Amino acid sequence: MENILEFLYTYRQEIFLVILSVFLGIEVISHVPAVLHTPLMSGANAIHGVVIIGAIIVMGHAEGVLAMVFGFLAVFLGTLNVVGGFVVTDRMLDMFKKKPEVKK
Repeated sequence: MENILEFLYTYRQEIFLVILSVFLGIEVISHVPAVLHTPLMSGANAIHGVVIIGAIIVMGHAEGVLAMVFGFLAVFLGTLNVVGGFVVTDRMLDMFKKKPEVKK
């Protein structure tokens, strides 16, 4: 318990910054018009690709089994997010395509 409190005290500014960023992100995303959701999702997926590369690099420098497991989990979940996001974006863009007319 003492180690956790020491960690929180040492990195209190960084923790505050992360919490503030979460609230700011929620506020910004909630005010985005529906028309912009598809382009924003594509951009977020591209950024998450960079996160995957970073996780792979960090995993290469991992020491210990726990760090390797967390690195693998980060890469796996990041990949799921990217692939799922592009699938959803593709489905949303298909809604705007004209359907072929059926001749009677």
